[in-house]
Amino acid sequence: MSETQNEPLTFEKVWAALMENREQMKETDRRLKETEKLVEKNSRQMGLVHNSIGELAEHLVAPGTMEKFNNLGFKFTRRALNAQYRDPENPRRLVAEVDILLENGDIVIAVEVKSKLRTESDINDHLERMEILRRLADARGDTRKYRGAIAAAIAAEGARRHAHKAGFYVLEQSGDTMKLDIPEGFVARDW
Repeated sequence: MSETQNEPLTFEKVWAALMENREQMKETDRRLKETEKLVEKNSRQMGLVHNSIGELAEHLVAPGTMEKFNNLGFKFTRRALNAQYRDPENPRRLVAEVDILLENGDIVIAVEVKSKLRTESDINDHLERMEILRRLADARGDTRKYRGAIAAAIAAEGARRHAHKAGFYVLEQSGDTMKLDIPEGFVARDW
């Protein structure tokens, strides 16, 4: 053993070690706060990128959506982008947002736009959104039929099947346009 290991601990040595440890902890805390700021900044930037991709998808889909459905005989007269629905009892509270809303006197189609359609979460979210829209319509005395559609740049076969099974129309990117995919025997769900 070396001499330093055999030396007795003194109050001064313990105090010096505690002070050194305290300074190291302050430095660690400072670095942790810097890291947290960087993570927050990166999260905001990633959110902006994600929103930009979503907005791009919406702007690519929106122009031809009404035409696609009108070609099926719907005769929509109104198209709204990013339609927001608020709680009637608390107007500050947003309860639903629809990327594209198509309307006429008989029917409303709420279109959710996704860059990539995932099987469960996106479809289930839109099912919940449709239930909210129906409740809000009933509260206003709106008796029109509500239907849903999902538009995606990329949709896996399983996701497409799941959306159709849920009663949603599916619009998919096909070359430089969107195609409305309606399989044989498809029945749209009314809300």
